[in-house]
Amino acid sequence: MPNQSVLADFPITRKWPAQHPDRLQLYSLPTPNGVKVSIALEEIGLPYEVHRVSFDTNDQMSPEFLSLNPNNKIPAILDPNGPDGKPLALFESGAILVYLADKTKQLMPGDAAGRYETLQWLMFQMGGIGPMFGQVGFFHKFAGKDFEDKRPRDRYIAESRRLLKVLDQRLDGRDWIMGDIYTIADIASLPWVNNLVGFYGAGDLVGYDDFKNVQRVLAQFKARPAVIAGLNIPARPA
Repeated sequence: MPNQSVLADFPITRKWPAQHPDRLQLYSLPTPNGVKVSIALEEIGLPYEVHRVSFDTNDQMSPEFLSLNPNNKIPAILDPNGPDGKPLALFESGAILVYLADKTKQLMPGDAAGRYETLQWLMFQMGGIGPMFGQVGFFHKFAGKDFEDKRPRDRYIAESRRLLKVLDQRLDGRDWIMGDIYTIADIASLPWVNNLVGFYGAGDLVGYDDFKNVQRVLAQFKARPAVIAGLNIPARPA
């Protein structure tokens, strides 16, 4: 079992000391990318310890955090029980989801074809849904909303609507993206849909009412106990 001295080799533990050094360490916030990992961890039941990376105090730019993720984004993990029994530091939510699925043999089809198809939809989220929905949020809710020229906003709205249509068609007649099997593809995409129509308040902009299959699957996703818990990890300040 790893001890505190093993994790002490990683500078990030100087800023966020591990109270449970035998557990996977999660450095995150409850954003669409952050909750992918907390939801996955809750689903698979792997013990972990969470550390809040506060953007309000620029924690993500601290030398300790940059030592784990030079791209200064959440989430990131430090697993004391990595491959071959050695600690593993990892960033990028998609990579972490694949790692957790492989580590636990959960949330991923067991056959090779199913695995690659799941990864295909994971990449669809990473390359499309995340960046495009995030831009809609910027231009609709944050500083970009004050831009007089609405063409950038409208471009991202149109692309987000196109992506929702692709996802809606995929979910037609399916319980989940991969059919009967709930996978990391769902955990990657659905928090972004939830954020688009919830926190960003952009449902009317993208015509969310048109995407009945997405609505159906998002509702059942949000009803899962692990999702209910994971959407609020780490807990927001009181």
